[in-house]
Amino acid sequence: MAAEHVQLLHNVIVPISRLTGGTDGKSIGSGTTIYLDPEVLRISSRGGAGRTVDGGRDSVGGEQGAEGIACFSELIAVNGIFLDHKIESIADNVIVFDIDLVHLRTALAATLQSLGGGGSGGDSSKSAPLHNSDRDGGGGRNANNQRRSAPFSNSILVVMKLAKRGGLPCLCLDTSTANGTLDVHHAVPVRILRAEEWQHYLPPVVNTPDVQLEFQLERPLRPVIERLKAISPVIYLDGSMKGELTLRIDNDSVSVKTIYDKLIPRVDEEEESQSQSDPSKCTLKVDSKKLLASLQWQSSMARGSVSNYIICMIQNEMMVVHVVLDPEDVGFFTYYIPVHFLSEDMME
Repeated sequence: MAAEHVQLLHNVIVPISRLTGGTDGKSIGSGTTIYLDPEVLRISSRGGAGRTVDGGRDSVGGEQGAEGIACFSELIAVNGIFLDHKIESIADNVIVFDIDLVHLRTALAATLQSLGGGGSGGDSSKSAPLHNSDRDGGGGRNANNQRRSAPFSNSILVVMKLAKRGGLPCLCLDTSTANGTLDVHHAVPVRILRAEEWQHYLPPVVNTPDVQLEFQLERPLRPVIERLKAISPVIYLDGSMKGELTLRIDNDSVSVKTIYDKLIPRVDEEEESQSQSDPSKCTLKVDSKKLLASLQWQSSMARGSVSNYIICMIQNEMMVVHVVLDPEDVGFFTYYIPVHFLSEDMME
């Protein structure tokens, strides 16, 4: 990996790691499983499944209110998150392991510090574009091999590998330069699983969303949710395929509405004509803490790391936040947030 790949992986892992945590204060649970094959890297996390360490203080259960949230990420390995990538195993070249994302986050942050970059989880908007991106005026993926011959011959590279350290399996990050002026090593303990166990860590199967709305980064939800959370433990979301989303709270002491309009409805071609004549609607009741936990990436990720995000609403089933990375073909991560049941009379 080059520095920009380490930065992107760190940016993705920071918000996901805040979901995980332990059920007791004595042992560190992972709550996260990683899948590797020759083409992709996948991350599957469950909220509140381990113990995290943030700001020097232990917190049980991860991000407050994250229990019940699932997060699934997929990053392209070949000409994507890695400059070079090789996977070999007796299970059709598939490797699956449990890992504590907080430990991996710490190792990535320390690696970035050794590279002279960020890694604190704050604004890293000055990070360079990926070398498989065409934002630097190159030819995108087709120009990758031409770029690698010169730019990386004398630069700092980070090698991620599975190896044993002290007899224990570890995910290792080895940082070095061609001239030998820098040599840093990190090892994060992992628990190797059988490849077939990955089926237990797949994302939830959900019905086709009633409402799908695309947001641009210039219109974040997190600041509004943060203010509403201070007033009410639950938030109602009213979505319409007309391109509107209303966030509201209504209790004995206060009633507040925030309306987002001119959003982009995401529809299949066969459904487009129907949506224009009779746009579908959906109302969800969501815990404000869970909703905020699924939007933490809006404060920790670099602006250049995300292309857009889509809010999917499935009546009385699930709310899904799908975040597309930049460049879009590098990958994505998706939050699955449970919702409260609403009867017909409660939605009126």
